[in-house]
Amino acid sequence: MRASHTGWTLATLLAVVTSSACTGAGYAMAPSPDAASTAELEALYRARSDSARMNFTEADVRFMTGMISHHAQALEMASLAPTHDVGTSVGTLTARTINAQQDEIVAMQQWLRDRGQPVPEVHADGIDSTVRVPDGGMLMPGMLTPQQMRDLDAARGSDFDRLFLTYMIQHHGGAVTMVHDLFGTDGAALDEAVFKIASDIQADQTSEIARMKRMLEAY
Repeated sequence: MRASHTGWTLATLLAVVTSSACTGAGYAMAPSPDAASTAELEALYRARSDSARMNFTEADVRFMTGMISHHAQALEMASLAPTHDVGTSVGTLTARTINAQQDEIVAMQQWLRDRGQPVPEVHADGIDSTVRVPDGGMLMPGMLTPQQMRDLDAARGSDFDRLFLTYMIQHHGGAVTMVHDLFGTDGAALDEAVFKIASDIQADQTSEIARMKRMLEAY
């Protein structure tokens, strides 16, 4: 189990002030001349929070940056559903994918921004959930090639459903691989936010892989 590196919470620090203000059956104690004020403890908390925020590695930055691109392609895949005659179950899956991965993209972008790192932008092409991953860019594990994306776009109905499930299983598997690579890197994922995002991705996408495999068996 990984220990949190954020130190005391503000609530814990303020509790020190509260507990020092009373004793016994509620009799008030005179404040000690050297007792830390609430403002001082808040300043200490902010300083520790800022220090914890800087506790990240190059591997953390690579993971967050790469996963934004990875999620962006999943959004592009899912955004094809409304115009490709998908079945009900695949339509529900694509809507869930869009909602979950948009939120994670925003969180990862903010993490990079807070740490002064370059922030990849996800550009929309007229529809909020539609993005473009440039041809020729470096593909993260599991990402579809430009030809695979064209094949998916050309499919309709049950053919699209089958191909979407096949490709998204591949895509999710790549995301899980990225998490394993991160956790296998010395010193990486000690940042609390990175660890939580990576852990959530692994749990959610492993579960979805199993669900999609069951769906694919029905075709």
